[in-house]
Amino acid sequence: MDSLGVAVSDPPTRAAKPARPAKLARPAKRARPAKPTRLKRPSTVTGQIFWVYAFGFVALHLLALMAFVPWLFSWAGVVSVFVGNYVFGSLGINLGYHRLLTHRGLIVPKWLEHTLALLGVCCLQDAPARWIAIHRMHHQHSDEQPDPHTPSVDFFWGHLRWLVYQNRYFGTSDFYDRYARDILKDPFYFRLERGFMRWWIYLAHAALFYLAGLAIGWWMTGNLSGGNQFGLSLLVWGVFVRTVYCWHLTWAVNSLTHLWGYCNYQVSDHSRNNWIIGFTNNGEGWHNNHHAFPRCAAHGHKWWELDLTYTFIVLLEKIGVAKNVVHPTREHLKLGATGPDEGSCRLGDS
Repeated sequence: MDSLGVAVSDPPTRAAKPARPAKLARPAKRARPAKPTRLKRPSTVTGQIFWVYAFGFVALHLLALMAFVPWLFSWAGVVSVFVGNYVFGSLGINLGYHRLLTHRGLIVPKWLEHTLALLGVCCLQDAPARWIAIHRMHHQHSDEQPDPHTPSVDFFWGHLRWLVYQNRYFGTSDFYDRYARDILKDPFYFRLERGFMRWWIYLAHAALFYLAGLAIGWWMTGNLSGGNQFGLSLLVWGVFVRTVYCWHLTWAVNSLTHLWGYCNYQVSDHSRNNWIIGFTNNGEGWHNNHHAFPRCAAHGHKWWELDLTYTFIVLLEKIGVAKNVVHPTREHLKLGATGPDEGSCRLGDS
């Protein structure tokens, strides 16, 4: 069992070795920033483009550009981007996919777990099992080979390019068996992984946005034309723009927070706490804290590190819905008591 609480082992490209426990120490106050070692792409990455993903990324970015059409602008649409990002991005991805399913930082009833997973599917960031397996693999090999998306290859690789190049290991049964066996034991997640189920769910939620806007707009204006305009506005802003916005926030955790930011803890990779991503992604940007204690449900460990995803978890716990929440302990916080350090985050660097 590794620090994630999940049994994993190395892919066949490397000799098996025990998973590294997180090594922690007080950060050096005057250490120089560590320069990440340049890595090659994982050997399992082919030169072939993953066209389904590439087409989807291009198509959604183009659809999001419709927001610049004046006829499709509405303040309700703009608000729907940020409300939708919290509902689908923070609750679906940050809480559902990440802190709940990947790291088991809390336990909730199955009906709520599945609901959060469906919200995550509406972000079009892969089905749960594949997303979780990739993330667990990232934690086991963070910023070393074969980390799937380390920016130590290059910034754009860590942000996006790793998604559009085929990684033949991701298609193997060994990959899922090592990193997502517990997830696929649930028939609900097994079905989401097969065929085009997740695409249909995404299209269905997009249709609901349009139909809700159509009904509200028709009621407000008294005519079908006004309803259609408002429905299209919610579709463009609340679905297309929000999806692209949520994508880049998630991708920025993979790229920006392994390159720029401060450290509360020294760990065995280059993870950092990034102010911009921390606030815009409702707590996911406090990435150095997360890599120091992966199972902890709270990513913000200082009073100024706002974590609205954790706030929702605490609310669920108070009303008796969430159980076994992994809170930061006093010992955790003492290790980072020296505060933000712009120097080395990585043990052994100086």
